[in-house]
Amino acid sequence: MELDDLLQQALSKGEEGDWEGMAVALGEALEEAPGDPTVLCWLGVAEREMGLPGSAYDRFKEALMAEPHDPYVLATIGTGLAHFDDPEAESTLRSAALMAPELPLARWMYGAYLSREGLYQDALRELEAAAELAPDDPTVAYELGVALALKGELEKALDAFMRSVDLEPGEGWSQLVMGLVEAELGRLDEAARDLSEGARLRPDDVEAQLLAALAAEAAGWEDLAYEMLERGRQVADAGDLSLLEAVESRLHEG
Repeated sequence: MELDDLLQQALSKGEEGDWEGMAVALGEALEEAPGDPTVLCWLGVAEREMGLPGSAYDRFKEALMAEPHDPYVLATIGTGLAHFDDPEAESTLRSAALMAPELPLARWMYGAYLSREGLYQDALRELEAAAELAPDDPTVAYELGVALALKGELEKALDAFMRSVDLEPGEGWSQLVMGLVEAELGRLDEAARDLSEGARLRPDDVEAQLLAALAAEAAGWEDLAYEMLERGRQVADAGDLSLLEAVESRLHEG
């Protein structure tokens, strides 16, 4: 197969969540084009999702050393390096944003990195630019909400999270984070509602079920609290038992 066909096949598998299949296809592509930064970048993404952090990190570093010129690839490499607290992450993301200021992905990825580093004004500059470029992108709205929440502007953060949920109602994660912000603001009924709805959309997420149980108890919704606790129990593994027991104890104590 041609390199472009192998890449497309690999990315299709990634969109389906078949990370192992994606890695296999990219391995074939790497044989066709050794050292290709695009192939190395996406192979790093696949291996990271497969739970192979050491190998993924090496792929991202090798991809960066190949000096990619595609800002999309450069931004993805930068975000990959940021997961490992690599000092080159900032310059890589900044380069992508400067190279392609009209590319929403480059702007929001850089903004997301800056917000987590506590550089809120710079982060908001990038994320607001991304929101203007891609007003219907739920990820941009979510990352804008994260930056505002970390900055302490919780009311504005809620507006951004609501926008993200509206744009991608079945995703769940944005609704969970919105529920946490509502809890921080003392809006316990709203927090219980959004955390439980978000948890239902992520049925295998044990922590989401337990957060929803705690929020429901705090709001005085005892039946919902124990329902979410049981949902968490059904998907918990051995590593979750101590957390499950701690939450159950809190519920019993009221």
